[in-house]
Amino acid sequence: MKVLIVEDNRALAKNIKEYFGLKSIKADVAFDWIMWMQVILDNHYDVIILDINLPGKDWLTICKELREKEINTPILILTSRNTTTDVVTGLNLWADDYLGKPFDFEELISRIEALNRRNFSNKNSNIIIGNIEINPNKRLVTKGGEEIQLSTIEFDLLKFLAQNKWTPIDRKTLFENVWWDFDSHMLSRTVDVHIGTLRKKIWAEIIETRKWFGYLIK
Repeated sequence: MKVLIVEDNRALAKNIKEYFGLKSIKADVAFDWIMWMQVILDNHYDVIILDINLPGKDWLTICKELREKEINTPILILTSRNTTTDVVTGLNLWADDYLGKPFDFEELISRIEALNRRNFSNKNSNIIIGNIEINPNKRLVTKGGEEIQLSTIEFDLLKFLAQNKWTPIDRKTLFENVWWDFDSHMLSRTVDVHIGTLRKKIWAEIIETRKWFGYLIK
């Protein structure tokens, strides 16, 4: 599991990241909303931990902008406020859970693991992009109602990109999540070849190349 921690309290963010490391949870840290926006667009995360009191921009606006970009990563809000009125508003609209400060690190881990499991379950539902439908359970892809034959790797690659629609995914992340047996000297060529094959079988324009960032489905 990979988590993004958006927290302007650098000491707290560092402590969370270090504790996550002890539990084999990968974590990146952003200290303000500007840094956050760039980081989230450049990477794939399973859960976002977002502090409610970030400087520069209201957290509700941040959540709204994220959802408008069709980034559906689960969001857990950290709040030290006495009132939960605006937290409830956020949960009803864009966020998925919240945890009050101070908090126990084990409870935080429990919350993000629950969000990740729920998100994984949701990702197993059919994905529709234009006239293309992906059925993760049956491992079936159709275009205009007609089945398209894909190899195991091609299907897993298409599914991963589709589940992270509009998010540029770099080659290393694709390789680690689709091939698993990561080999850096094979990485670039292997991913590019399979992307090229997918474009021919599915629809060339559906997979876009973002220079310096990777690939995305739009």
